[in-house]
Amino acid sequence: MSNFISAVKTFVADENGVTAIEYGLIAALIGVVIAGAAKTVGGDLKTLFGEISTALQNK
Repeated sequence: MSNFISAVKTFVADENGVTAIEYGLIAALIGVVIAGAAKTVGGDLKTLFGEISTALQNK
């Protein structure tokens, strides 16, 4: 029984898994921010190229 308790204490004290989860959450958050920024910039570029196209057609 003491081997089991010792194994549980070692498992609870081990923080390697927690660190990996934290890095995973940070990576996911960065991915969401990049996706949001890309969507915003993409919309702005679409508007800009639309305005350029219209200006070129009117000349």
